[in-house]
Amino acid sequence: MSSEKSFAAGSPAPGPVPKDQVRLYSMRFCPFAQRTRLVLHAKGIKFETINIHLKQKPDWFLEKNPDGLVPTIETPAGEVVNESVITSEFLDEVYPEKKLLPATPFGKAQQKMMLEHFSKITPHLFKISSARRKGDDVSGLEAELKEKFTSLNEYLVKRKTKFFGGDTITFIDYMMWPFFERLGMFEVQHCLDHTPELKKWTELMLEDPAVKVTMHSTENHKTFFNSFLNGKPDYDYGL
Repeated sequence: MSSEKSFAAGSPAPGPVPKDQVRLYSMRFCPFAQRTRLVLHAKGIKFETINIHLKQKPDWFLEKNPDGLVPTIETPAGEVVNESVITSEFLDEVYPEKKLLPATPFGKAQQKMMLEHFSKITPHLFKISSARRKGDDVSGLEAELKEKFTSLNEYLVKRKTKFFGGDTITFIDYMMWPFFERLGMFEVQHCLDHTPELKKWTELMLEDPAVKVTMHSTENHKTFFNSFLNGKPDYDYGL
């Protein structure tokens, strides 16, 4: 019973998870939930989506996940898993076809180290956005972001690969992508101008079927983000 419109407080609880699927509790514009959606689509896993109104969360959702976070995965066995990276790893293990994480312990460690490095970049995007809204000079913050993008660019140069895990898309690429999709929303896409390999990576990612089916336009991202910043997030925008 996939539902695009969000379930809010007072909405009826969905029934049991169908036996041949998993259920994703999500929010259409959440970059973290998009990570899990990318993995689900990339691996061809059958799933249904229940979008959650994150300002008015249903009691039945909080019973499943008291933290009230998306993404959250629920299996037909009643197993509940949350957090974007954890749900994505869980799915990659439970559905071994088309593995996204490397087979070797060192290969997995490399991707997790890269993800840890990238996790220090994402707050910078919100910091720039906040400073710009206040009318502050963001040139220094943008210079720092360019340095961070340079380090990612150098990683691709040294590896001599199209993607961060090799010449095909792997786990790390999907974990990073949602934030690159939103560079236009944060108005920092020009910070890629000096990183040709990283810019090429973004172009290659846009050709991926899982990316195409999960992405929103920059205009839609901006509209939702503005509604969020104004304290009235329109979770059903565009429906």
